[in-house]
Amino acid sequence: MLHDAILLTGGGQRLGLYHAERILDHGRPLIVTYRTPRPSVEHLVSRGAIAIQADLSSTDGIAACIQAVQTHAASLCAIIHNASLWLDDAHIAQHPADFSAMLHVHVHAPYAINLACEPLLRAGTAHLSDIIHISDTGVRSGDAHHAAYMASKAALENLNLSFAARFAPHIKVNTIAPGLILFNDADTADYRQQRLQQSALGFEPGAHVVWQAIECLLNNPYITGATLPVDGGRHLI
Repeated sequence: MLHDAILLTGGGQRLGLYHAERILDHGRPLIVTYRTPRPSVEHLVSRGAIAIQADLSSTDGIAACIQAVQTHAASLCAIIHNASLWLDDAHIAQHPADFSAMLHVHVHAPYAINLACEPLLRAGTAHLSDIIHISDTGVRSGDAHHAAYMASKAALENLNLSFAARFAPHIKVNTIAPGLILFNDADTADYRQQRLQQSALGFEPGAHVVWQAIECLLNNPYITGATLPVDGGRHLI
């Protein structure tokens, strides 16, 4: 069993994969969850990670994930809730049950995992353990086309406050709220330009800026109950 491991949800692609690689680069024991099998997950396993296939969009899937984590970890030093489900309101109108799926991924899963893994976080050798939730900077302004998604992320940020109060002083609990970080290959030039204009700094920063925020929270012993925006100054526009 792993000791002082980091649990990272949603580590099979994009930002989650980048964070998983950085954790392994630092020689830290890693448990990573993923929903869809990918070569990237196989690569993480080849580097020493324990990978758990988990569907966090259902109650049964969350319970199975927790059981698997408890099987592999003797203690945790951090949990990073990166798993996310990005669905617009047009999709939700056609598939109303998927609103519940988003709530499971963004709220139910972090809630259940935090509670179940509290003993593992307290069992670590470090004086302080960490929980980091990955939210969305759009929570502060809303989104006309992603109301359901933003509502679920807003619930996650409120959950952050409650767990920070509950787990102090032994476990720090914080949120990172990214804005534009990394375009998709299919994004059009017009869309990219529109998004770049939504931040004061106006450039696509890449996944490393979120990782820098994660490192900041992990390394600072005096931050809890905070939401750290990583959005290029979106509130200034």
